[in-house]
Amino acid sequence: MPPMISHPLLVEDEIEARAYQLEATNASLASSTLLVLPTAMGKTAVQWMVIAETLRTCKGNALLLAPTNALVEQQYRGLERVMNLEKGETISKMTGAIAPSKRKGCWEKHRIVVATPQVVRNDAQNGILDLSKISVLVVDEAHHATGNTAVAQVGDMLMKANSKATILGATASPGWNETSVEEVCGRLHLDGIHVRGIDEPMLKPYASTLEIEEIRVPVPVELREMAEPLESWLEAIISRERRLGHYIRSGIPTMGGLNEAMKRVQSAIAREERVAYRSAGDLGIAIRLYNISNLLVCQGVAACREAIRRMHIRLEAKERGEKKLKEFLEDPRIRNLEASLEGMSEIHSKVSFTRRVIRQEISRNPDGRMIIFANYRDTVAAIVSFIEDIPGVNPTPFVGQANQEKDGMSHSEQIERLNSFRKGDYNVLVATSVGEEGLDIPRADLVLFYEPVGSEIRTIQRRGRTGRHDSGTVYVLIAQNTRDEGATAAAAKREQRMLIAIRRVKSKRDSFNPDLELLSSFSIVEDGKIIEAKEFIQSERNRLREELEEVDNTPIMENVEDGEEKHPEITPQRRRRRGQSGIEEWY
Repeated sequence: MPPMISHPLLVEDEIEARAYQLEATNASLASSTLLVLPTAMGKTAVQWMVIAETLRTCKGNALLLAPTNALVEQQYRGLERVMNLEKGETISKMTGAIAPSKRKGCWEKHRIVVATPQVVRNDAQNGILDLSKISVLVVDEAHHATGNTAVAQVGDMLMKANSKATILGATASPGWNETSVEEVCGRLHLDGIHVRGIDEPMLKPYASTLEIEEIRVPVPVELREMAEPLESWLEAIISRERRLGHYIRSGIPTMGGLNEAMKRVQSAIAREERVAYRSAGDLGIAIRLYNISNLLVCQGVAACREAIRRMHIRLEAKERGEKKLKEFLEDPRIRNLEASLEGMSEIHSKVSFTRRVIRQEISRNPDGRMIIFANYRDTVAAIVSFIEDIPGVNPTPFVGQANQEKDGMSHSEQIERLNSFRKGDYNVLVATSVGEEGLDIPRADLVLFYEPVGSEIRTIQRRGRTGRHDSGTVYVLIAQNTRDEGATAAAAKREQRMLIAIRRVKSKRDSFNPDLELLSSFSIVEDGKIIEAKEFIQSERNRLREELEEVDNTPIMENVEDGEEKHPEITPQRRRRRGQSGIEEWY
């Protein structure tokens, strides 16, 4: 058995002792902290330890926010398993599935509550929840704390109610630039940042092997031909807007270029330039054309059909200002496209590759688990239909809850489906973005991105669904000569810049370097012996440092023919301070 954590409010033999997690716990207890750890490296264990120690020393309650009902359920079950509360103290969960009238009076009855941000915000605003009683707030997937989101509002509300509360925001991906990281820290009122990279010595022993392979597939001629009228229409709009000085980027149209052009047009409208009004309408059409033509060639029939269907639903809702949308959908080019898509089978090359890789994985590992990510629910349904006949494959969809525009799964259905996948009743989970965050699936041996995403946050979250406990493989399907290639490059570039941005923001903030005395209530049980957490951390630091030194073959001295003494070369690795994994960490 590995070394295990011991603490008065934690169940024995439930949490493996890892030095880097204890260091993160210590930092998070010292001040409100943004915790950035790679996916699958145990942010949840840090959350548990921070909650346990805060409740041991404070009289208030703990509140844990999770962005989805499925994650609320997962966090609740985890806390039920590991927490060793005083007699009479309980743990509860609160979601929108529970009526406000039933939630009233429940908040103060429980020492720990796991909830969605929307429920907390609404109950606090309506006087059902007294946030002044909260001693520690843990925000899972903290990168959502931006703008006017519920989780960001809860951060502000808690600080007004109890400025002394400890807040821990945990994420693998807070954003690719300094502005994004600063916003998360600001909205959650976080003073410190604790970040660790996957290549650091303290984490390496626990990191699983992850193979990422980008597969470029050709786009069928039929889909190219169907997209051609839309692309010609788009080019005509772009040419006009270039002449007017609104669209200034060279090369093929991009969403970034269209968004920039729209901003210029808005400024021109503010200056009462009459020509800008037509440009605003044309650019709106251009954005729709750009989206549906790229969906067709990048993802296929189902995704394009779904996008047009959502436009019709929005039009039927008779929302204000949808005259242009009506004209767009009545255009002969769109009607012809709809007629072609109606009843059409999925013919994209990604289908054949997906079937092939699923067959190979089942043959290689009959007991394995696989996850396929797609952006749209229609695509999810199509993928399930074209892989369910493969021998040994039992796929299931996993999508978000229903809304005005989309059918979906209820909270209970999501939980049941996830548990069935975990138990092995299903071996392929085909998911939309609802499956990207926080799924703790012990054996997701393979993840397939049906399309790349330009967001570094979603890329990291998706990739983290595999190799959580063992090695794993990630395939990314990229349609050749399409927006897929740009999205892949954008996500990679943003991911590289993310750690630099985090380090730079950290360098501007107050530096909290507490000793390890805040861990005095934690001890480590290993081979029947009990040692203090501080001693365990120091031992691990020494052990991992020694392992690095064992493989350091740098020569100490070499004889030089001219008799001059030659100093040993100091490699970049030996110049680094402890724990540094890249040059960005000097910022």
